[in-house]
Amino acid sequence: MINISEVTETNEMIQRENLDVRTITMGISLMDCIDSDIDRFCKNIYEKITDRAKDLVRTGEAIEAEYGIPIVNKRISVTPIGLVGASACRSREDFVKIAKTLDQAAEKTGVNFIGGYTALVAKGMTDKEKLLIESIPEALAGTSRIMSSVVAGSTKTGINMDAVRLLGDIILETAEKTKDQDSIGCTKFVVLCNAPDDNPFMAGAFHGVTEPDVVINVGVSGPGVVKKALEQVRGADFETLCETIKKTAFKVTRVGELVAQEASRRLGVPFGIIDLSLAPTPAIGDSVADILHEIGVEHAGAPGTTAALALLNDQVKKGGIMAASSVGGLSGAFIPVSEDQGMIDAAAAGALTIEKLEAMTCVCSVGLDMIAIPGDTPSSTIAGIIADELALGMVNQKTTAARLIPVIGKKAGDHAEFGGLLGHAPIMPVNTFSCEDFVKRSGRIPAPIHSFKN
Repeated sequence: MINISEVTETNEMIQRENLDVRTITMGISLMDCIDSDIDRFCKNIYEKITDRAKDLVRTGEAIEAEYGIPIVNKRISVTPIGLVGASACRSREDFVKIAKTLDQAAEKTGVNFIGGYTALVAKGMTDKEKLLIESIPEALAGTSRIMSSVVAGSTKTGINMDAVRLLGDIILETAEKTKDQDSIGCTKFVVLCNAPDDNPFMAGAFHGVTEPDVVINVGVSGPGVVKKALEQVRGADFETLCETIKKTAFKVTRVGELVAQEASRRLGVPFGIIDLSLAPTPAIGDSVADILHEIGVEHAGAPGTTAALALLNDQVKKGGIMAASSVGGLSGAFIPVSEDQGMIDAAAAGALTIEKLEAMTCVCSVGLDMIAIPGDTPSSTIAGIIADELALGMVNQKTTAARLIPVIGKKAGDHAEFGGLLGHAPIMPVNTFSCEDFVKRSGRIPAPIHSFKN
């Protein structure tokens, strides 16, 4: 039973502490849409998406109105297009046609984003997957709601360095095609290691082939709620600190579980998972960096930051897992620079560097997320940063990712504006020493020894 004090407490979290459900994401399988004719394939996927998701936004809005719980995004993820589009696509233009069809379906259903313009190339690339990757710049420049990802590594397979090297060029090309908007196309593309099949968060969301035909996944948030709770125990010992985070994460996750179950019931779609994540926004008071400051570091990036983030991430999972019937996705703390005002301030103050962010990604949910870098950064340097990030995921058996934004025409110290939840960011300097001889080697970095577990 939920008593009146819990209702009052939840209302307080929503009204004053930025508690929200960050996303309801409907995963839709496109396996039954496969066709060798590109026009028939596009027709099949448009009809299936617009049929299955026709009530998603309306249902989310009804739950918001009835329960008073903000649901920031309604999204769709689909089966990786690199898999289902292979039979129909013979050129980059064919893949772009699919991207535009997905964009039209997203617009028709009213969702914020649709993810799954994805290639799974952790061990190697087929010719069709390479075509999809080469089509990404045009696809992202010509659409407004598409999110794209490439899985280029895993603990079981190692890192596909041929793909990583190619992606350095693709990211720069995407930046160039959207340079009039501070290279915003790159904000919609991410490279992953150990990507989960049920992630509801963009840009890395796709509907894995092991998933049901249609499923509802929910991502919760609430950095402001955690920060407010920690203010009440300022100066307390670590045990009290951890207990406070766990209790708060439990309450936040209960809200997400309620929304997930209700959306599942109303849509007649199976409930998949709750993603227990602290996902910030550019709004003041909704920052993971501010939590780290409350724990005791002057700025995100100061000595002690990685330890504080490790503590936060672990307690969020421990508290949230008891409040949800099924947990999945990424689950933990997100540290996107452009989407977190505290991270933005830390980067602008010089406290936060790419190297420190890389260390922090060893203990949080994702990776180098929404990092704006100089537009003249060489593609080999971009590839090297991606390889470093994927290596952390591969060796540590966790999901890591890189979403880098080379902002054409801007240099370190300048500022980029992306708008909305994508926020804004200072252009961060990158190490200028070359890694070209490293990334131009062909082949694959092998899986680590501890990957052999059969």
